[in-house]
Amino acid sequence: MKTIREIAKKLGLTEGEIIPYGSDKAKVRLEVLEKHPARGKLILVSAITPTPAGEGKTTTTIGLGQAMARLNKSVCLALREPSLGPCLGMKGGATGGGLSQVIPREEINLHFTGDFHAVTSAHNLLSAMLDNKIYHEGLSDIDPRRILWRRVMDMNDRALRNIVIGLGGVMQGVPRESGFDITAASEIMAILCLAETYEDLKCRLGNILLAFTYKGEPVTAKSLNASGAMAALLKDALLPNLVQTTEGVPALIHGGPFANIAHGCNSVLATKMALALSDWTITEAGFGFDLGAEKFFDIKCKGAGLDTSAVVLVATCRALKSHGGVDKADLNKLNLEAVQKGLPNLDRHVENIKQFCEPPIVCLNRFEGDFSEEIEEVRKHCENILQVPFAVSNVFEEGGVGGMDLAEKVILHSEKNIQPFCPLYDWNEDVKTKIWKVANKMYGADKIKYTPKAERDLRSIEKLGYQNLPVCIAKTPASLSDNPKLRGRPENFTVTVREILIAAGAGFLIPLTGDILRMPGLPKVPQAELIDLRGKDITGLR
Repeated sequence: MKTIREIAKKLGLTEGEIIPYGSDKAKVRLEVLEKHPARGKLILVSAITPTPAGEGKTTTTIGLGQAMARLNKSVCLALREPSLGPCLGMKGGATGGGLSQVIPREEINLHFTGDFHAVTSAHNLLSAMLDNKIYHEGLSDIDPRRILWRRVMDMNDRALRNIVIGLGGVMQGVPRESGFDITAASEIMAILCLAETYEDLKCRLGNILLAFTYKGEPVTAKSLNASGAMAALLKDALLPNLVQTTEGVPALIHGGPFANIAHGCNSVLATKMALALSDWTITEAGFGFDLGAEKFFDIKCKGAGLDTSAVVLVATCRALKSHGGVDKADLNKLNLEAVQKGLPNLDRHVENIKQFCEPPIVCLNRFEGDFSEEIEEVRKHCENILQVPFAVSNVFEEGGVGGMDLAEKVILHSEKNIQPFCPLYDWNEDVKTKIWKVANKMYGADKIKYTPKAERDLRSIEKLGYQNLPVCIAKTPASLSDNPKLRGRPENFTVTVREILIAAGAGFLIPLTGDILRMPGLPKVPQAELIDLRGKDITGLR
């Protein structure tokens, strides 16, 4: 591992432009953006619908960056920060794998530079100030039935989804129903990832909608005089984090919203900083293209004035067989028929990329034990039927060397792309139209069903003047539909919108579909049971 000062020098950063956190990671000061204009090309890495078999999107992103560096390209990665919830729960870490990782792995996956803790603290400060106002001023103003702001923690804990607070008598507060979301779903996490200056941060924090009065008037963070203290807690968290890959490629890791319950992209600041400090910026969006990548374009790129030069779609033979109906235990067996049955899921995502007027490149992430016959089946389908570039990547086992074919195709393809992306919808369209366009064009739904609660939310959104905000749809990542059991390419299905949350500070609406939850639970055997500290070494972190 190189020192962080060596990595900073690769990007042209001076000693005064970084704040070292030890010798292997650092914060980068925002003044860098004032001195360096954007010059780089932006490459987005996304994936087909995730399966229990795993796709390796982050590993591919890191390996692609390492391959481009081996081609003597100036490159910087822009990635999200891992959440403790998945790290200790079902998914494990989020720093790549094999010879394509960002390091120091254990520190990035666990506490890193404290950004998640800062978001948690700022969020819960606002919760405490809201309840403090109710305690001291009673319920004469704020309607306890219409309090929207919950608490958060960076842990999967289903027991805290719905709780009653304020029990224990008059000195302990006012009893009311509440609950917890995971920190990655906090509106403050989204604000951190979308804000571009300290003033922008404070303004967005002040716009957070917390509750309503009995008269139906909105209660905001600004009305509680909370935005200043919250911004103070987030002062250092707003600065992007600089680390390196296993081959010494610079990586800016900043912000960690999930794509199924939030907008699923790293921060605008980190992306713009990478574009300013390198010729090639490689970023990723969470889960499948229908979730994180759709929000990447319709929310992040539209709001921040970003555009991509190419989109890499990651697939695996194992995932395609899973979409073809094969159980996880049988994925290691040769099954060309299952691969063929799973290809419609790949087709849908390629079609979705083209709807944004972006050139797709399909990358098959090779797993140990993959069959050459299955790989060739996918190649022929991509090149002959879909007519898109295709590359096999082996960056897990080989690092940057295993991504050279992919890197060359990305460079060649992106240099041909001069057309700006096309948003899926216009922000000024009515809310139902925006939801319909995403559900129909991205997911393939043919109907939308709104519950009575969602209909009331729509009327409230219209009354409050939030109808021109983009939509950040919360949906299961396990299916193109809102039913996690429907694999492959579902057809003739209905998406149910059960309620619509207003994230006024972040600047988007959050339609909740199906049974999606904003606080995950732990699996029967969580990853935490496998993690240990032996001497000074952390073991078992996957």
